[in-house]
Amino acid sequence: MHVQTAKDAIRTTVEGRREALLGLSHRIHAHPETAFEEERAARWCAELLADGGFAVTPGAGGLPTAFAATAGSGPVTVAFCAEYDALPGLGHACGHNVIAAASVGAGLALAPVADDLGLTVKVIGTPAEERGGGKALLLEAGVFDGVDAAMMVHPGPFETVRFRSFALGTLEVEFRGRAAHATLAPWEGRNAADAMTLAQVAIGMLRQALPRDRHVHGVVTHAGDAPNIVPARSAASYELRAARAEHLAELRRRTEDCFRAGAIATGCGVTFTRPEPDYLDFRDDAPLAACYGANAAALGRPEPVEKEPFAMTDMANVSHVTRAIHPMIMIGDGSAAPHEEAFAALAVSASADRAVLDGATALAWTAADLAGGAA
Repeated sequence: MHVQTAKDAIRTTVEGRREALLGLSHRIHAHPETAFEEERAARWCAELLADGGFAVTPGAGGLPTAFAATAGSGPVTVAFCAEYDALPGLGHACGHNVIAAASVGAGLALAPVADDLGLTVKVIGTPAEERGGGKALLLEAGVFDGVDAAMMVHPGPFETVRFRSFALGTLEVEFRGRAAHATLAPWEGRNAADAMTLAQVAIGMLRQALPRDRHVHGVVTHAGDAPNIVPARSAASYELRAARAEHLAELRRRTEDCFRAGAIATGCGVTFTRPEPDYLDFRDDAPLAACYGANAAALGRPEPVEKEPFAMTDMANVSHVTRAIHPMIMIGDGSAAPHEEAFAALAVSASADRAVLDGATALAWTAADLAGGAA
């Protein structure tokens, strides 16, 4: 099949699925579910794909709210990532309802022409992007094995083609000291709150020696139980960010050394845990991005802008193992950004609905370009 013929068919299919795709977006938005709890969203996406002829495997990679749906049997495998987790307290203020519907729409539009193009089409339901690193877990479980290219679009306050992201690491810290009466025998205690204070001072000193593309920030979550008791326990939650994944390990080591210094100075013990996998830096595929940009322009999308790293995503982990793109698709007038209440309202606006349909079409067209050798 000629690529342009396939693109015409794709556009017709997306338009024919308009009500179903927008209905999916709005339903997910109306029923926000946070990381690893996206039972309804995953089921609704899987049901729509099954109705479109996909073979659906629920619980992909051992994650109950993930799925993998497949259509076609061509030698080139393209995957569309459907995110659908919401933010605690803010609902779909990151617009993942738009992402899910666009990826499902791209898969449904490609399925009828997949074999003619030589494609195997996958739609992978990827939970826990906001917290939990769902895609990193699915990668470890082999769900992305054999994928030649992975794609998704993310709504935002501007249009981009070449996405950049920080690498992100998380760190939970706990100091263990010894309780004592703060007046009668403070020398019997080992002050875990003092250990935390010293560590934070050390981190403040570390910051001035860090390059501008590396950041350390966090909050103390526990620092004692009563003012007349030497605190036996303190705890903190920290995030580490770097423009490149290879710098994240060094930043983690230096940050942990600051906490170790607090432990040594106060005679306390310290333990570190990682609550989720590291999010790597996104490395997009230039030929795929160029094809997507041309397709978005053909749909009349706004002129794309270039941006420095400004966000984090576990889609970046996928980009380290296969060709990938993660363009931003503009909704609203640019006055509201993701993770704001106003953006949650925008995620079911007319511009968000257009983003679902344009995103689905542009992604599917890009996959057709890939099959035709243009990318």
